[in-house]
Amino acid sequence: MTKIATGVVHKVPKDLKEMLIGNPDILTIWNSLTPLARNEWICFLVSVKQEETRRKHLTRIQEDLSKGKKRPCCWAGCPHRK
Repeated sequence: MTKIATGVVHKVPKDLKEMLIGNPDILTIWNSLTPLARNEWICFLVSVKQEETRRKHLTRIQEDLSKGKKRPCCWAGCPHRK
């Protein structure tokens, strides 16, 4: 079974899991992030309301991680973290 690390507050949603499993290099990067960083990416994905926007965020996660970014840029951050 493939290990996919989770965030602090959020669990990894199905569409993100599928993307990570399909991209071993991105999965390696994902698992190397801190739990807080993973949490920010997950919240960045799940906080949008429209499916089209969610797909764009999923693509951006993959692109940004491949560029070495650790957290979403230009985003207010996870409102669920205390």
